[in-house]
Amino acid sequence: MQRPKSGIRPRQSNEPTDEIAIKMTRRPNFLFITADQHRGDCFGFEGRKVSTPHLDEMARKGTVFSACMTVNPICQPARASMLTGLLPRTHGVSDNGIDLPPEVGEAGFAGTLSKAGYHTALIGKAHFSTSHNFAPSGTPECRDSMHLFDDDWHGPYMGFDHVEMVVEGHNAHLPLVPPNGQHYESWYDAGGKNADRNAMYMDRSGRDTKDAPQTWHSGLPPAFHNSTWVGDRTVAQLNTVAETDDPFCIWASFPDPHHPFDCPLPWSLLHRPEDVDLLEHRTLDLDQRPWWHRATLEGQPDIRADMAEFRSKFSRVPELSDDHLREVIANYYGMISLIDHNVGRILAELDRLGLDKNTIVIYTSDHGDWLGDHGLLLKGPMMYEGLLRVGCLFKGPGIPKGTRVSDPVSNLDFAATLLDYAGVTPASPLHSQSMRPLIETNTASRVYAFSEWDLRPSRCGVALQLQTIRTATHKLTVDLISKDGELYDLIKDPREMKNVYGDPAFRTVQTNLEAMLEQRPNDALPQAMEQTGMA
Repeated sequence: MQRPKSGIRPRQSNEPTDEIAIKMTRRPNFLFITADQHRGDCFGFEGRKVSTPHLDEMARKGTVFSACMTVNPICQPARASMLTGLLPRTHGVSDNGIDLPPEVGEAGFAGTLSKAGYHTALIGKAHFSTSHNFAPSGTPECRDSMHLFDDDWHGPYMGFDHVEMVVEGHNAHLPLVPPNGQHYESWYDAGGKNADRNAMYMDRSGRDTKDAPQTWHSGLPPAFHNSTWVGDRTVAQLNTVAETDDPFCIWASFPDPHHPFDCPLPWSLLHRPEDVDLLEHRTLDLDQRPWWHRATLEGQPDIRADMAEFRSKFSRVPELSDDHLREVIANYYGMISLIDHNVGRILAELDRLGLDKNTIVIYTSDHGDWLGDHGLLLKGPMMYEGLLRVGCLFKGPGIPKGTRVSDPVSNLDFAATLLDYAGVTPASPLHSQSMRPLIETNTASRVYAFSEWDLRPSRCGVALQLQTIRTATHKLTVDLISKDGELYDLIKDPREMKNVYGDPAFRTVQTNLEAMLEQRPNDALPQAMEQTGMA
C-alpha cells in the first residue's frame, strides 16, 4: 500500500523558529484538560452550533489535530492508555470494570514526570479504578472502600503527587455522603447539605424535554456543579504551583458532557432545541452492518442482577425521534458550554499568574458520543467517527498558531508527547508516539491510528475482540473472534453508509489495512485481567 501523504500544512505561526527555540529552553509546564464523552466535531470552530468561545480561541491561537482518535471508546481503558502510553490489552484495562494495576499506573507519564522533578496533580475525574465493584477493592475510587481514606488524603495516586477527585461525576448516581465519596463529594456535602443539594438537582424545573431519554434541566445551581468545582480547584492548584520554581503537570479532568444529559439551569437553556444541528443520517440500518451491531443492542448484560438492570437502562436508549434528539443535543451543548466557561476561567488565571509563557495547554476527551449517528446514542462497539474522534488542541510556547494537522493520531499519544516536551525518557518502551514532530515540522507524518477493545459479555451479553485501524482515507474494524468486520471509504463515504468489508473492489485496501492490524506489538497480557465490577 502506498504511504499516504501527510495532511500537514505549512506552519502558520507568526513566531520565528529561533524565538520558539529560546522559549523552550526551560522545561515547560503542562496543563492537560480533558472532558468525558466530548465528540470531536462539537466545537464552534468545527462548524457545529455549540457555544465554545474559549476553546475556539485556543484553536485560533494554537494547533488542532483534526483526526485524533480514541484508543478505546469507553472510559476506563481510554484513560488508562492516556496515562500509561500503553495499549489496553497491554496495561490490562481492556474493558470497563478492570482496575489499572498501581505499579503500571505509577509508571505512566505522571509518575515519570514526578521522578524528573515535576509537581504532578490530578483535579476531577480519574476513573483509573472501578467504582461499582463486586467486592471492596481498597482503591480510593471504589464505592465500598472510599471511607478508608481520611479527609486530608490527597494522594499520591497513580503517579500523581496531589489529587482532588470527583467520583464518577455522572449523576445517574448522585454524589455520595461522606465518609463515602472523595474531595468533591466532601465539599458538596459542606457539613450536611448533600440531601438539600441533591433535591435541587432532582428538581427538573418543569421544563418539557419531550420524554427525551436521560435528558432534563437540572435545578442544581452551577456553583455546586462538578464542572465549576473542577474549574475552581484547578485555579487554586495553579496558585499553589505559582509559588514554587518547580515545573508542573496538572490534569484537569471534567466528568461532563457524559450522560445523563442533565445540564444545570441556566446553561441548559443556552441552546434552543429548534436551533441545534442534526446529523444527516440518524436512523438504524443494522442490516448493512456486522452481526455484532444488532447483537449488542439486543443482548442482555451478563453481570450481577442489579448491575445488569442498571446497564440495560443507562447504557442503552430507545430509537430517537428528531424531537428527542434535539432535546438531547441542546442539553449536551449546554454541558459543553459550561466546561468551556470553566476552561476560560482556568486559562485566564494561567495568564494572570504569568504561567502561560512557559505552559503547554492541551484539551481533549477520552472518547466521543454517537449523538444520533446511524440512530445511535451514547457509546458501544460501533466504531463510527462520532464515537472515535475526539478534539485535540495544543496551545503554548513553541506551538504554531492557527494550524491544523490532519494526520491520524490517538489519545494514546499524549504520554509520549508530554515526556518529549519535558525532555524525559520513559522508563520502559511505550506504544504512545510523540505528536511534537507533527506540531513543529512539515516533514513528519503518520499513516494510521489504532484502537482496541476486548468487550466482555458483562456489557451486552456478547464477547468481542475488536481492533480498528483508521488511516486518512479508510477505516477497518475486525472482530478477532468471529473474523467478521466492517470497512469504510472515508473519502467517498464520510458518513460511513456503505460497509465494503469483503468487497472484491476493496480487496487490496482491506489486505493492507489488515497488515497494519498485525503490526500491533506482541506484548498483550497472556491472560486477560478479570473484571472487578461494572465500571
